[in-house]
Amino acid sequence: MSEIPYKIYLEESEMPTAWYNVRADMKNKPAPLINPGTHQPMGFEELRGVFCDELVRQELNNTDRYIEIPEEIRNFYKMYRPSPLVRAYCLEKALDTPAKIYYKFEGNNTSGSHKLNSAIAQAYYAKAQGLKGVTTETGAGQWGTALSMACAYLGLDCKVYMVKVSYEQKPFRREVMRTYGASVTPSPSDTTNVGRQILADFPGTTGSLGCAISEAVEAATSTEGYRYVLGSVLSQVLLHQSIVGLESKAAMDKYGIKPDLIIGCAGGGSNLGGLISPFMGEMLRGEQEYEFIAVEPASCPSLTRGKFVYDFCDTGNVCPMAKMYTLGSRFIPSPNHAGGLRYHGMSSILSQLYHDGYLKARSVEQTAVFDAATKFARVEGILPAPESSHAIRVAMDEALKCKETGEEKTILFGLTGTGYFDMVAYEQYNNGTMTDYIPTDEELEKSFAQIPEVDA
Repeated sequence: MSEIPYKIYLEESEMPTAWYNVRADMKNKPAPLINPGTHQPMGFEELRGVFCDELVRQELNNTDRYIEIPEEIRNFYKMYRPSPLVRAYCLEKALDTPAKIYYKFEGNNTSGSHKLNSAIAQAYYAKAQGLKGVTTETGAGQWGTALSMACAYLGLDCKVYMVKVSYEQKPFRREVMRTYGASVTPSPSDTTNVGRQILADFPGTTGSLGCAISEAVEAATSTEGYRYVLGSVLSQVLLHQSIVGLESKAAMDKYGIKPDLIIGCAGGGSNLGGLISPFMGEMLRGEQEYEFIAVEPASCPSLTRGKFVYDFCDTGNVCPMAKMYTLGSRFIPSPNHAGGLRYHGMSSILSQLYHDGYLKARSVEQTAVFDAATKFARVEGILPAPESSHAIRVAMDEALKCKETGEEKTILFGLTGTGYFDMVAYEQYNNGTMTDYIPTDEELEKSFAQIPEVDA
């Protein structure tokens, strides 16, 4: 057996004390958020009506390479961080590959995912500002669970709008949120003006992250003492999630390991962006070379089939507009089981990096994803979340390519969380009733036609 252990842990004293802001090293900065009415960049005063003040400052910060993590957040992190970097020896053996496979496991907290890294940060800044509570959306429920945990810890109210199909498919994750004191509403709902309009426009819809975002923003902006917080997409979220990549790099550096290929699932971009940020920074500065792959569901292929334009971040068109790869804000994805990846757009940071050629993208169908998830669970002993399993699928594919070519590549992927609340999906896969859906070109063109033209 290699001298490299199965699990590489950092000491508490080796934990990062600052988040890394990849925008500081990007030659082409991500385009600014713009006002949907004027199409002009939105500054601090406009954005602070929706987001917490300090989070707005982080959202607008394109220059500071490192931003200090407040001590209270670092102390909270110590309850479940540093998270392990795992050498997948058993998976390597099962695949009979010369590739060396590592994964950063973020599922060792009650939320079951990496989402807690940003949830505690956003809740902390809301509390420091003296707010009463926050509103948010959640897809698979991991972000809602994480935010409810952070709000309970800090004594904040938490209102969650959960995508309706996930609300119905994942009742236990919903109940974890309620256990932590959050109110959970299936979206779209009849409790908001925008929700009622979406129900009228799309009768019988199973919802989407874009729908839930619209409702959460309306609830925040119409309730005194509340602000809206988001679990992905925004630059501030990728900043907080950089702790995943910083720990991964520190653990690999500790043993002299350099990854050739870094893979992450991509919905809004928080997991992938957090994992790759410090490695991407090295490449942007000309210090190292890496290959990065974003993996998305074939049913919601924003990078691989979307357009790089300004679009609304939400279905109800109440949010700022972002320049990103998008399928159109009115695109409602099919109800696949990777609820956290059912978003029509992509982080402006990742979109710009992809557009500039620093990042590759691949889409995969969900039956192939669950085939990989099942094989991984049987040899590595962890039941992965459907979102994470997209990265597992491509990591396995790349390892099998190494078997064919004899290359000894080192592969790193993000295991964002566990799938113990996703058993309806596993049941369908095991019963052979799971299906794949890929939107047609005609469907996408219909959605693209509704993207507003922006001269910005």
